[in-house]
Amino acid sequence: MKITAIIPARYGSTRFEGKPLADILGKPMIQWVYEGVCQSKLIDEVIIATDDERILKVVQKFGAKGVMTSSTHPTGTDRVAEVAQTLRSNIIVNVQGDEPLIRGRIIDQAIRPLLKDKTLMMSSLMTRIKDIRDWINPNQGKVVVDRKGFALYFSRAPIPFPRDFSFDRILSDSKLKERLLSQKIFKTIGLYVYRRSFLLKLAQMKVTPLENFEKLEQLRVIENGYRIKLIYVDYEPIGVDTPDDLKRVITHLTTIHKNL
Repeated sequence: MKITAIIPARYGSTRFEGKPLADILGKPMIQWVYEGVCQSKLIDEVIIATDDERILKVVQKFGAKGVMTSSTHPTGTDRVAEVAQTLRSNIIVNVQGDEPLIRGRIIDQAIRPLLKDKTLMMSSLMTRIKDIRDWINPNQGKVVVDRKGFALYFSRAPIPFPRDFSFDRILSDSKLKERLLSQKIFKTIGLYVYRRSFLLKLAQMKVTPLENFEKLEQLRVIENGYRIKLIYVDYEPIGVDTPDDLKRVITHLTTIHKNL
C-alpha cells in the first residue's frame, strides 16, 4: 500500500499572486508545507506539483521533488490528478500549498480511515470554529456532517445557521456568539485523501452546479453521489488565502519561537 502526498502550488492566485513563495520567517511558504507533510509516518513520497518555473526552482533548491504540470488546470484537484496518473500509488494525499502550519500527525489521522475501510474513497479533516470571524469569512470553508462524520454539505457561507436569530443580532450579542460556537460548528482544513482510482475518476467528472456556485471542489463529490469522511482534529492550522492570513501565520510562529 503505497501512499503519496502531492502538494499543488500555483503562482497565479487571484487573491494572492505568488503565494507559495511568500516569505515566512526566512523560508518560502511552500517549504513550510513540505516540511509539515514530511512529518507523516504513513506517507512514502512527497511531490510538489506546480505550473511555474519560479516555484520549481525554489522547490529544487530546498531539496524537494517538484514536477511541472499544465498551466490550464482549473482546480488543484486536476493538477494533483495529472501527477497521480504517472504513479503506482494506492492512496493520494492532496495537501493544499497554502497550509504552512500543517502537521504530519493530523495528515495521518486523515489517512487511517482509508486503510481501515476499503469501501471509503475519500476523506478530509475538520476542526471546531472557535472564532466567529471564521464562521462569517467567505474564504474559510465550512462543513456540516451527519452522525457518522460524513459530509452533508460544504459552503463558504455561515453554516449551520440558527433560524431564530438574525445575522446582525448574532454578531452584536456576545452571549449569543458563545452559544452558537458551543454547537460544534466546523471548518475545513485544506487536505484531501483519495484512493488513486477515485481521484482519476473525479478529475474526469464535469464541474457540478453547486461546485461552480460555491467554488468548492468537494461539492463535485457529493453532487455525484459519493461520500466524504470528515475526521475531527483538535488542531487549527491557519490557511493562507490573503496577505492578512499570512500576517496571522507569521505572528503565530513568531510567538511560538519566542516561547521556545
